Amino acid sequence: MSSSKCQLLFSKSKVYVHPTPSSKDNIAGFLALAKPRGATSDKEILVAWIPESVLQESAADFESYVKVDIKESGTPASSSVNLAETLVSPPPASSYSSYAFSIPISDIFSLQVKQPSLGWWWGSITIHTRSKEDQLPPLYFHDAESQSTIMEQKRRNKKFETFDSESGSSMFWGGDHFIQVLSKYANLERAESDHSFLLVNPREGDAERFGTNLTGGSSEPAKPVAGIPGRAGGEPVDRGAQVQKAFSDIRWGLLSNLAKVTQLTRKVSQGVWDSSPQPVKQLLMKPEVKKIGDDFDSARIYLAKWALSVAEESQKAKLKVLFDDELRELVSDEGFELIDAENNPQRRNEVSLAEWNAFFDYNGRLVVTVNEVKERIFHGGLAPAVRPEGWLFLLGVYPWDSTAAERKELVSKLRVDYNRLKKEWWVQEDKERDDFWRDQLSRIEKDVHRTDRNITFFAECDAKKDGDDDNYDKDEFGFSSQINSNIHLIQLRDMLITYNQHNKNLGYVQGMSDLLSPLYVVLQDDTLAFWAFSAFMERMERNYLRDQSGMRNQLLCLDHLVQFMLPSLYKHLEKTESTNLFFFFRMLLVWFKRELLWDDVLRLWEVLWTDYLSSQFVLFVCLAILDKHKDVMIDHLSGFDEILKYMNELSMTIDLDELLVRAELLFYRFRRTVELIDRKNEDRRKSPDGSEPVAITEDLRELLSRKVIVVREGERPEGVMGG
Repeated sequence: MSSSKCQLLFSKSKVYVHPTPSSKDNIAGFLALAKPRGATSDKEILVAWIPESVLQESAADFESYVKVDIKESGTPASSSVNLAETLVSPPPASSYSSYAFSIPISDIFSLQVKQPSLGWWWGSITIHTRSKEDQLPPLYFHDAESQSTIMEQKRRNKKFETFDSESGSSMFWGGDHFIQVLSKYANLERAESDHSFLLVNPREGDAERFGTNLTGGSSEPAKPVAGIPGRAGGEPVDRGAQVQKAFSDIRWGLLSNLAKVTQLTRKVSQGVWDSSPQPVKQLLMKPEVKKIGDDFDSARIYLAKWALSVAEESQKAKLKVLFDDELRELVSDEGFELIDAENNPQRRNEVSLAEWNAFFDYNGRLVVTVNEVKERIFHGGLAPAVRPEGWLFLLGVYPWDSTAAERKELVSKLRVDYNRLKKEWWVQEDKERDDFWRDQLSRIEKDVHRTDRNITFFAECDAKKDGDDDNYDKDEFGFSSQINSNIHLIQLRDMLITYNQHNKNLGYVQGMSDLLSPLYVVLQDDTLAFWAFSAFMERMERNYLRDQSGMRNQLLCLDHLVQFMLPSLYKHLEKTESTNLFFFFRMLLVWFKRELLWDDVLRLWEVLWTDYLSSQFVLFVCLAILDKHKDVMIDHLSGFDEILKYMNELSMTIDLDELLVRAELLFYRFRRTVELIDRKNEDRRKSPDGSEPVAITEDLRELLSRKVIVVREGERPEGVMGG
């Protein structure tokens, strides 16, 4: 062996370092094992990570790394590669600028192994050294790019060996190569207290740190690592981590189809569902997932997209908000206790009709500030007698500075406009109604038939209830007499069809009927209910976009908020693969319409419409639910199924007043924490040591804004159906 060369024992390509949450900053490299000249023990073998850009400085070395990588795949194509002794330059020492490192096995304390899972497409390995000063970056295995892993996966697929042959339970991924080869040169034992850690050549002192008796004193030895040759047994890995790797060859084609699901008819959508990989079907057919998916198709599609990592944002790179000890103490001592003392949220009595009338002068013009009215509604809600007028103000149908006479004139104009829109579709000839129009009518009829049938207002007059639609006669528009048996169902249907005419790009999407029905019940006027609904949809349209970006962004923001405010719970959600927060999908889609009693829905909505503290206060309502139940979830719920079932069963059991008080308190804590961090960052910027400020993401800062977020659907492509 040349005096300046090392023997390359192992190489794995497309192993990345992720310096920032943005994928554009990812650095591709090779993970390697290299034996230095003169090494007398396997403990001297170097574990190294070298960026591709560094290796490419030497064409010979780069070629050697590629050849060894291909050889490791074990495929016939790799068998011709002769690697009796592949010599390369010594790996570079640790480099802050390039993130490269090389470290002898003797200096490694443990490996933290995170297999690919539902919430994270890439598996990762983090090397922990015995020196507290040395901190190495996590290494992410981009298996879809690594030629050796792709070749090995194809070989296994042909032989129906999808799972790792040694463990029989964990899905094969790139990290398996590294662990299997490393186990030839080092003793790897799984830590008892945390099975994601592998102790490397564990010593007696290591037992105290991980609570693992490695040196005797117990009749049970430390559990060996599943998947390491020559070692039996092992702790089975959660099969939830296996799902993503089953999709390697068909991933992109399926993602393309799923992205179009909400643009197709139910028949085509079912075809895409039928072609989904079995692991995705198994996930979506779980009883608690199916319960939500049966109510809203978009929920099922969202979870499928999340399971397949359809968008980079849904990978949810971990929020980089790390408090130092001083800042944690500041937030704890100066923040939360003061908040509790200075801001003691309490619910008040509802605004009565007499109090409401006192807000206006004899001309019907407001004599108090808009903010005073909103504060009163935010903390007390409105009496039923006030809602028909109060809701029109809150939704922007009535201007706050208008007089009674001006509002009367406005209503007359709105009636004319509504009848004009309604007439546009009412007088259409049958030949003018295209496939999209017919598809929308079919969706509307189905949803109207099942919307709030437990409310007397929408109860059927016909003796035939919940029967087959085919047993009913059809009217000129193809609607069954089942709907025609109740005038209010007809009005609900007509308003939704008219909105479809009014907002042609969005059209009708499942769930909208849930938003319209309370408005119509309260206002009991189809014209006013229609325009109130149109105003409500200004802020809710982002929930129903074809690409589901609006729902995704809200759930991502909630993800960041939970990390920021409830870090212990978030860690537990990570362990249970529940960070998709899927259990909040339905709650956000229709603003808790299916979770609260009818009267509580009305009270919650008018509170949220005030935008008194934040236009996204609904996210703090979600946070309050997690805050109340976090101890139960951490102590007793250990899986995605259990958490989803628990959250689903909260339906109709929520104490709204208590929830709103908790949500308000959490908002004050959040705002105070942001203020403290900003103040601390300002001090850091002035400090001569140049310490980095703590980052608060833009979406979190936006939670402090009272400006309503409005996102419009783009123009509907030709041939695309409704959602």
